[in-house]
Amino acid sequence: MIQVFAFYLFAGLVLASGAMTIASRNPVHSVLWLIFAFFNAAGLMVLLGAEFIAMLLVIVYVGAVSVLFLFVVMMLDLDFAELRTGAARYIWPGLALAAALAAELVITVQAWSVGPIALSSRAAPISAKPNIEAVGELLYSRYLYIFEAAGLVLLVAMIGAIVLTHRKRSGVKPQNIARQNARRPEDATRNVQVPVGEGVEL
Repeated sequence: MIQVFAFYLFAGLVLASGAMTIASRNPVHSVLWLIFAFFNAAGLMVLLGAEFIAMLLVIVYVGAVSVLFLFVVMMLDLDFAELRTGAARYIWPGLALAAALAAELVITVQAWSVGPIALSSRAAPISAKPNIEAVGELLYSRYLYIFEAAGLVLLVAMIGAIVLTHRKRSGVKPQNIARQNARRPEDATRNVQVPVGEGVEL
């Protein structure tokens, strides 16, 4: 009984947070609602016994992707009122895409109501191992070299990003910490007697 209640609770919160993600006018609020939807989707994955997918949703999507979206939206400081002015020309392509998605949903519901397709007469064997242990055995046995190659690719990408960020560019004044620490207080300030009615010379 508690599983059914938790399922409907998580599913309802996912639908509500997804609707609020679309309906929110503030993009920061939309990202926060998206994070809430990911958390509830992770709860649904836990109910299904897919703990690994639940951890991926929390660690990867909430901890990296959504937070990245949030920081990008907050740092860019875009003028969303100006962006909405040209949105009228995308109404008809958006309506066509919405109609296509609605037709796909109708077809999916009709196919689901007919019943599942019998792909095999034998049922899949139920494993006694947790799915995290099964995934770990596959990653570190059959797919070990591919897993290590993916790690090397990510390492090279990280090193490349650091090198591109710290390259020497002309016209940029870098920070000299030793020079800043060696600066005396009397060199940092200057007392000036400003005559009445005149400005300060810089």
